Amino acid sequence: MLSSRKKYIVNGNSGIKTQIQFADQKQEFNKRPTKIGRRSLSRSISQSSTDSYSSAASYTDSSDDETSPRDKQQKNSKGSSDFCVKNIKQAEFGRREIEIAEQEMPALMALRKRAQGEKPLAGAKIVGCTHITAQTAVLMETLGALGAQCRWAACNIYSTLNEVAAALAESGFPVFAWKGESEDDFWWCIDRCVNVEGWQPNMILDDGGDLTHWIYKKYPNMFKKIKGIVEESVTGVHRLYQLSKAGKLCVPAMNVNDSVTKQKFDNLYCCRESILDGLKRTTDMMFGGKQVVVCGYGEVGKGCCAALKAMGSIVYVTEIDPICALQACMDGFRLVKLNEVIRQVDIVITCTGNKNVVTREHLDRMKNSCIVCNMGHSNTEIDVASLRTPELTWERVRSQVDHVIWPDGKRIVLLAEGRLLNLSCSTVPTFVLSITATTQALALIELYNAPEGRYKQDVYLLPKKMDEYVASLHLPTFDAHLTELTDEQAKYLGLNKNGPFKPNYYRCLGHPPNQGHLGSEELPALELVFVSRPHTFTRTQKNNHTPSHCHLQRTFQGLE
Repeated sequence: MLSSRKKYIVNGNSGIKTQIQFADQKQEFNKRPTKIGRRSLSRSISQSSTDSYSSAASYTDSSDDETSPRDKQQKNSKGSSDFCVKNIKQAEFGRREIEIAEQEMPALMALRKRAQGEKPLAGAKIVGCTHITAQTAVLMETLGALGAQCRWAACNIYSTLNEVAAALAESGFPVFAWKGESEDDFWWCIDRCVNVEGWQPNMILDDGGDLTHWIYKKYPNMFKKIKGIVEESVTGVHRLYQLSKAGKLCVPAMNVNDSVTKQKFDNLYCCRESILDGLKRTTDMMFGGKQVVVCGYGEVGKGCCAALKAMGSIVYVTEIDPICALQACMDGFRLVKLNEVIRQVDIVITCTGNKNVVTREHLDRMKNSCIVCNMGHSNTEIDVASLRTPELTWERVRSQVDHVIWPDGKRIVLLAEGRLLNLSCSTVPTFVLSITATTQALALIELYNAPEGRYKQDVYLLPKKMDEYVASLHLPTFDAHLTELTDEQAKYLGLNKNGPFKPNYYRCLGHPPNQGHLGSEELPALELVFVSRPHTFTRTQKNNHTPSHCHLQRTFQGLE
């Protein structure tokens, strides 16, 4: 009976809302909200951030320590308290997870081993906002080994591994994150990373654009000393292009998301494996014979569809792009509009990067026990806010699993409150994240060491040679042996023997989103000339910078 279950009614008569305001609205971050206010619904600080983190409600299991990390006084073994994690005593367990991840991240370990003597990031002060997992910890410790100082917050309120955050804090990294943050906690953690006396960031590593957005809104003068932004998500890249188009982007930015090593590996292979893991852990469902609609057939959608089809599911696809739509048809999936199948499907998965893909009208028409989840970066794709009304009842089933119950008794199963399923509810393959993390590290090295004037206040793609180089660093794991072109073959194809083997405009979708003219083929400083050693390169400079100014030349040598 429903009366015997624990119920959560959100936005009901007793619902409480708080609002985060800017300093000019007289909101002071050292004024601590009450425990109830911090765990309640709140609104975010801008339209873009409201899209990403609107109406966040946090739940914790009854077995969890209910004391907020913000109310705890914790120190690591060195006496430092410059962090805020769930429980610093979990550090030993987190360290073991990080050690496991290191075994599956060969390129980062190679970069750490071969380049740390030169310290290409010496003097870099990197503020990061990403998922805080064991894989991120390997990246952070690699950046530290290369000379950087780092401060870090989480880009998702559910994806932080508490024990890993504790291990990083124990190692001396100022980390401000824990699993199950409220929205107020989320912005407080970002502010603690940025607003610290005596420490000024000069590089940004972002995943989703919220950190960049926060600095623009709260501390715009910081950009006078920031040398560049590295962004890895569709959502964050879209925001950067909007700033660029409006002439408001005041530092160079690297679009890592549209690197081939991100699109074709992280987005495709990572999601192909993690979609099943996330659904199994949360629902214990069987996939055979289930009807599934996947919204979006980009690389994330392709990975999800391939995995579900292999498990015997009947898969439908929705798409707006005729090219991706044709790919779905050629891969054997039926292309439909969501309205055509919404009453019959058992699972709805969004992976578009858009907003309001699944609306309240769709949710009202779903059949009983339909599972609804999102594989995109933020929670904009499913209109979860429309479900927080007095007539609907929320029941917590288990961690990250809610029943939303209609007055007639119909219910849907909502996973992670519409946030990123795999990192909120399961784990992701370490090896494929090694590829993305290596690309991020190299992008940071390039932007930080670039001579003044090489990069303008615009959004840039990494050169294709860097994509190929990152891929080559991971091949030894498979005992893979590349075939080398002969001089005659290279001349016939019009290629250098050592690459690049794809033109600079080659991308998964042909061009970066909305801004094809910003491709690396038009960058004044990125004409590549390759030296004799494989996978080692320098650059010729059209702006009179000599090759010795390119730090990547020195960093890459000897890494193969």
